[in-house]
Amino acid sequence: MSLHSADPEVPGFVLAGGQSSRMGRDKAVVLLGGQPLVVHTLGILRRAGLEATIAGGDAVLGEFAPVIPDGAAGQGPLSGICAALESSSAALAVFLPVDLPLLPDSAISFLLHHARVTGAPATLFSVNGFAETFPAVVARAALPALKRELEAGGRGCFSGFRAAARGLESELAILPVEMLVQAGQLFHPLRQPVGRWFLNVNTPESLRRAHWYLSPSENISVARR
Repeated sequence: MSLHSADPEVPGFVLAGGQSSRMGRDKAVVLLGGQPLVVHTLGILRRAGLEATIAGGDAVLGEFAPVIPDGAAGQGPLSGICAALESSSAALAVFLPVDLPLLPDSAISFLLHHARVTGAPATLFSVNGFAETFPAVVARAALPALKRELEAGGRGCFSGFRAAARGLESELAILPVEMLVQAGQLFHPLRQPVGRWFLNVNTPESLRRAHWYLSPSENISVARR
């Protein structure tokens, strides 16, 4: 199967249930390049061949994609992940936060391909040697451990992933992005450097940076480097 062929068996979820306190307004509908952030992130999943659904977030986001209510509102993205996994019988699911609009769809495709091969409880990327919590491909088998973590008051997704790995007597799969780019296995259609792929657009300042990164003059400059 091509890394970019549609895969109806694996759902993709945009996590949009946060409080957006640092942005000062609902970041899901903040405009970037004339489109709401949620449109950008849904597009990443769809270009990777996945059916895209929104986990958490306001019901008004239903105009962009189906919305799964957050089963434990206010408890962070871990509750959205649990609600999303419970809504599907698929063995794997892809999760992307609404504030990560610069990630190339090739990254999602490669992450999913690797998760299928290894069967890891969660498959993630690392940048500069540090694991990134998202995007993530999470096995449904991790759900019981993730729910226990949530019920115990834990809100950290990465700690939940590690707990799931321990419970399944397995390990997380963490893939170094820089090595994959150097090997030609990952790329950005606008030739954006890796450090920009993981920009969290969750403050007015980061939104201004994202606008600049996507400006035609900046992309011409990057292409010439």
